[in-house]
Amino acid sequence: MRQITTTTGRVILLDGDLLAVLETLFHEVTVSDLGTSYEAMTREIAHLIDQMTDEERRAYLAESLFINQVKYENDRLSRYLKALERTALGDPLPPTDGD
Repeated sequence: MRQITTTTGRVILLDGDLLAVLETLFHEVTVSDLGTSYEAMTREIAHLIDQMTDEERRAYLAESLFINQVKYENDRLSRYLKALERTALGDPLPPTDGD
């Protein structure tokens, strides 16, 4: 199994587990001394991507889009259920955001 490393040398196995990559990014950028900035995160992500083959990038992009789509759907459903709950309690529905 191929592996890549972060800028600090932490090894990430490329086994298709996007959550493992996200967890590593969290520890390497958000929790570490690199600081939680857009620039630090994008530099680390670019460093990881540069080490991947085209096929690996496609696979991780597909997984990322899938996870983000599920989160998007769950967020929309949550807003809808909250609106229904407010309506059931007699509160008027809030204005929609184009949904």
